[in-house]
Amino acid sequence: MLHLRLIVPADRTDEVLHTVEKSVGTAHVAVVPGAARNPAGDLILCDVAREAGDDLISDLRTLGIDECGSIAVENIDLSLSTRADRAEKEAPGEAADAVLWEQLSDATHEESTLSVTYIAFLSLATMIAACGVLLDNAILIVGAMAVGPEFGPLAGFCTALVRRAPRLAWRSFAALIVGFAATMAVTVVFSLFMNATGLFTDEMLHGDRPNTGFIYAPDLLSFVVAVLAGAAGMLSLTSAKSGALVGVAISVTTVPAAANAAVALSYGDVKQTWGSTEQLLLNLLGIVVAGTLTLLAQKFLWAKQHKRTAYGNA
Repeated sequence: MLHLRLIVPADRTDEVLHTVEKSVGTAHVAVVPGAARNPAGDLILCDVAREAGDDLISDLRTLGIDECGSIAVENIDLSLSTRADRAEKEAPGEAADAVLWEQLSDATHEESTLSVTYIAFLSLATMIAACGVLLDNAILIVGAMAVGPEFGPLAGFCTALVRRAPRLAWRSFAALIVGFAATMAVTVVFSLFMNATGLFTDEMLHGDRPNTGFIYAPDLLSFVVAVLAGAAGMLSLTSAKSGALVGVAISVTTVPAAANAAVALSYGDVKQTWGSTEQLLLNLLGIVVAGTLTLLAQKFLWAKQHKRTAYGNA
């Protein structure tokens, strides 16, 4: 279930209440007249089944409540109510299959913002991965992939393509390109410093690396893994199963590839630099393709479910 907290101008309260009460899957509607001060208005509280939430939020935005008032949405972890159980049964489809497009757009917009924190996390992840590739240490590689925040902009780009939101697309694209470019530049400097202190050596880069050599040798399997990870990541976002994102993060070699490319560049190894860059681009492409197709499939299946439900109720 979702909990909606609405601030509504007093002269539009009846209109909003009518919209809420006629929506399938709503329960526990409450009105507190004159409770809101900024902006001034009435406070309307209600619960709605997750699978009916997107339609209700869309209807409220059509009424312009997000402009003249406020729409806040929270997840309810526990709701002990017979009326809530009945509302979930009345709502079409399953809660796990529902996509809250407004929530997804808002989340990916925040995650795809090019910020100092984003660059810092990506840089730290890449530097950890640089140590991992030269030490041929799989544990460091996994740790670096878990730290990397690059799936946010990738998810934002996929969402922008499906929702036809060019501003979000450009924002996400800029976060990816500028983010990786800045991060790789930082890692080149880091590699040169480590080399000067004797902690990195040319022999470490060109020695036998059975655990991490695949990072600069992309193949079709790398693309397949990226596609699977992209689909899993997008499903974890839309179904609110964020725990699965950790598994997604350690399934693709975007950060390690960027790290190996930067280290190889610092040593003038064009072959490894190019191979690692190919691996990076291949993974990014696979995730974008899979993420976009996953969202399109969810959108199509959910629309089909709604039509079937409407036909059954007719």
